[in-house]
Amino acid sequence: MLSLAGSLREAGYVPCIIDGALRPDYLKLIEREIADAVCFGVSLLTGPMIGTAIEASLLVRKLSPGTPIVFGGWHPSLLSGQTLREDFVDIVVRHQGEQTLVEILNRLQTGMPLDLVQGCWFKRGDVIQQNPDRPAVPLASLPRPAFDLIDFDAYEAAAGRRKLPYATSTGCPYACNYCTDMVFYNRRFNAYDVDRVVSELTGLVARHRLDEIALVDSNFLVDVHRAVAIAEGIVDSGVKFAWSFQASTDLLCRMSDEEVELLGRSGVCHIGFGTESASPEVLTLMNKRHQQIEDIGEAARKCLRAGIRVTLNLIFGYPGEEERHRRETLHVMAGIATRYENVSFSPNMFTPYPGIPIWPELRAKGLDEPASLAEWAGIDLGITNLPWLRGSDLQSLRRGIGYFLLDAKVNKARRKSRSPVWRWVLAQTQKPLRWRLRNSRFGLPFELGLSKAPARLVVRRSLLTGQPLSHELSRSA
Repeated sequence: MLSLAGSLREAGYVPCIIDGALRPDYLKLIEREIADAVCFGVSLLTGPMIGTAIEASLLVRKLSPGTPIVFGGWHPSLLSGQTLREDFVDIVVRHQGEQTLVEILNRLQTGMPLDLVQGCWFKRGDVIQQNPDRPAVPLASLPRPAFDLIDFDAYEAAAGRRKLPYATSTGCPYACNYCTDMVFYNRRFNAYDVDRVVSELTGLVARHRLDEIALVDSNFLVDVHRAVAIAEGIVDSGVKFAWSFQASTDLLCRMSDEEVELLGRSGVCHIGFGTESASPEVLTLMNKRHQQIEDIGEAARKCLRAGIRVTLNLIFGYPGEEERHRRETLHVMAGIATRYENVSFSPNMFTPYPGIPIWPELRAKGLDEPASLAEWAGIDLGITNLPWLRGSDLQSLRRGIGYFLLDAKVNKARRKSRSPVWRWVLAQTQKPLRWRLRNSRFGLPFELGLSKAPARLVVRRSLLTGQPLSHELSRSA
């Protein structure tokens, strides 16, 4: 949104950004601002935020029927036709939208039609018009995002710290079958240069008194030499701040121990790795052959040496996954947790996002694809109803994850304890947990009940922050 605002402002428009997560009165703000607006724009991902987008769009349609409503972002780009079938959507901006949105507004202002505006689809009457996609331009050629529009004080009051998400690049060269990134960015890496990243990050930290910056790059380490140069630039600047990113383990393992330590010295406090599974068979099904099992532990080791926390993302319930594959993953990950104290886990259920390459297989397995925006609003990590994972199999998986997370929690407590007696007690507590995990015996889960684990166990949906969020996987044992 800030990047779009920067382009709009350079073109002479006055952008107004309303963040419903920050302002509970967002509908009143929309009502106030829409009166003289050229258009009303919504940027959204797949999932629950779609519900709010529908609510806001219906309000705009009611208050100002003639104001064009423009949808953009990941979900509308991946399902442009379905999105435009909604009565409250007039235009969809596809993929990189900075130049496209400016051209759309110029046409709306002058009363010209949207024909041949690259990068947008629109409705003429009830007929959807499909313009050609706009080729992506280098990020460095776009106006700077309008960071000055952020009320950092308000976000600090809401979140407890001064933190900013920032993208140094977009795109990932890999083609994982479950990932929408490869569809949205067409596997093309598009990045700012090193000097731009260093000067902007350090400038934002100094100007806005930021504590941390979370890079939202799809895979920050695609260009390892660039990543190292950015870390060197931050160290040389003398500006101190924490930062985090997500990457794949194979890329970090290409770095020397000294280079990873440089990341730590520059302020990297957390790295999220999309490991997904420790079963080679499942990784092959995912088209994730670049993920080597030995790289997972090696990445954890390198990060521990550098003082960097690690979150390993896991996907369970992938089509074709069997009980033996899940057992293999839990066994390998439990071993990594035992060896490396800096490791946490983010187990999630497979989520069938729009546009991913394996939708034909999913339909063949009996999964119904949502047919409207409202139905896609129900898609969320961990609560997907997968036809191939139900009943006792799903219950066993949930219990297994519960025991896995409980074992990791006990293991961390044992490491931190200074009492030999308490460490011994915790070690004895781990024995039945390890037996259950080795043998996939999750019946009569009294340990989970005694520890109230279903209410307390957490996983991390965000690889960027490692912050815990409640999750469906641990709600019922």
